[in-house]
Amino acid sequence: MKLDYKILWLDDKMDEILADDYLKDIYSYLNEQGFEAQIVTVKNEKEFFENLNDSYDLILTDFHLNETTTGTRNGDAIIEEVRNRSIYTEIMFYSAQGDVADTIKKDRITFFDTSKAIGNVHYEKIIAKAIDLISLTIKKFQHIVAMRGMIMQETSTIDEDMLDIVAEFILKTNSPEVKNRIYEELVSFHSRKLEDSEKFRKNDRIDNILKDPLLISSSQRANAIEEIIKLKGFDNFIDDLKLNIIKVRNDFAHAVYIKDTETGREYFRDKKGGIDFNEIKCKEIRINIIKHKNNINDLKKKLT
Repeated sequence: MKLDYKILWLDDKMDEILADDYLKDIYSYLNEQGFEAQIVTVKNEKEFFENLNDSYDLILTDFHLNETTTGTRNGDAIIEEVRNRSIYTEIMFYSAQGDVADTIKKDRITFFDTSKAIGNVHYEKIIAKAIDLISLTIKKFQHIVAMRGMIMQETSTIDEDMLDIVAEFILKTNSPEVKNRIYEELVSFHSRKLEDSEKFRKNDRIDNILKDPLLISSSQRANAIEEIIKLKGFDNFIDDLKLNIIKVRNDFAHAVYIKDTETGREYFRDKKGGIDFNEIKCKEIRINIIKHKNNINDLKKKLT
């Protein structure tokens, strides 16, 4: 499971598609669903196969590809070769001429006859149909268990990126403010932990020790980043990151998997906080992860 949704689109009139900015609706839809769109556009068979691999979530192609490009086969022949290469990505191919409905019958292939769809603009109808198909493919791989794994992976990546920024900043500047912030965080943190450890030992609560976080926690890394942001006068996004990334990740990590025997609904529940990590909540988390990955990447660029 991943945050990016990749599309490979082949059309010999791609220049017109890009000039009219038809792709913006796909980008907007995927962003609303908490995914980052990566759309590779090509206008001939050679470019298509140069870019083709099994990492794409959807392939779009026109059937009549030889209208403006000589020597290019029609879409069904190209799709046949895609499958012969053992690439089983979802495919949608389309035509306004209504003449290819029975030309190819393989799994995960959709033929769209734009002449039979409501509307006047050919490519607007293609975009609407593509979004419908994207919606279906998203549902196939956003099972709640897969979502949990993806969220843990992506938030761990943010953790590592924060530590890299702090280490690089100290290496370059030897900043006493950032170093002192880290020392103060650790002294305060471990003083509390020492006090807690003595209390746990007295009350024989080894269970509380076993689930304790490691040195240089996510929050401590975030606090060091906050010190860098203050020194540089950048916009401070750390409070939001702590609330919507670190806290949510920690809550999700301790949530319990539940399957409703009557409805078949599957979700995770944080019993302490009473939060259901369901499909809607996971979409919200994906959107926040993308936002803060961009914040971290922007900070990296500013510092370099």
